[in-house]
Amino acid sequence: MKPLEFYMQPVAPKHAALLDALPGDIASLANIVPGLMLHQHIGPAYGEPIAPARLEEAHIRAADDVLDCVLGHDGAPLTEPRHLSRRAVGNCRHFTLLLVAMLRHKKIPARSRCGFAAYFERGKYLDHWVAEAWDGARWVMVDAQLDAVQRKLFRIPFDPLDVPRDEFLVAGDAWSRCRAADLDPDAFGLMDMHGWWFIAGNVVRDIASLNDREMLPWDVWGAMPQPGEEPDAATFDTWAALTLDPDAHFDELRELYASDAVKVPKTVFNAVRQRPEQV
Repeated sequence: MKPLEFYMQPVAPKHAALLDALPGDIASLANIVPGLMLHQHIGPAYGEPIAPARLEEAHIRAADDVLDCVLGHDGAPLTEPRHLSRRAVGNCRHFTLLLVAMLRHKKIPARSRCGFAAYFERGKYLDHWVAEAWDGARWVMVDAQLDAVQRKLFRIPFDPLDVPRDEFLVAGDAWSRCRAADLDPDAFGLMDMHGWWFIAGNVVRDIASLNDREMLPWDVWGAMPQPGEEPDAATFDTWAALTLDPDAHFDELRELYASDAVKVPKTVFNAVRQRPEQV
């Protein structure tokens, strides 16, 4: 199977009929997603408090299950923005997952990318996910999370439908640039978690995503280093390089994902809930 064919495979088959009614272009679909989701950490910017119990929604993994959650709060067509209190609660990965599901249903090749954004806090590269969509000529990065409220809040200077690749670094690019001493690894992470071990973990997550296993940002498995643990540089140099041009290295990435070091096992460790979970 060729890469573009692989990245058109449906990821939300249960809701195919619902997705049929959506428009068929990247921009329209990206604009629909923010009307369905509320970011678990950015609710106050909208004036919407999020009850602690609803934060459990951020642990939903599968696209069909996220759509179940969306419809459980409000059964209106997906093209209708929900009231803030009736949006599903999630994070960047959920916004990305929904956009990828919609794009693929419309036969637009798309994939989720795990990496780091430079646009939330200047001088830092924060853990983040965006979609990569094929526009007919090239892969463009699309951040469906950045609605008008967030563009103003974070003073976003670019079009979220074409995120510059120096504003969002896929994890492999972050690893490679830090290894070249172009960037400081301690600038990469989230809150008090940062450094080589964090970047290496996202390299593994990105490889899994390129193999159609979009996991939670805090799922831990396989070769991911523990906090503060020094990753094997040679191994991650090789893995990171493959992710910089996934189409050229498609077969190698598929083969790598088959290994126990990278493949998502039946049980992963949820680092937020601090417990193993079956997936």
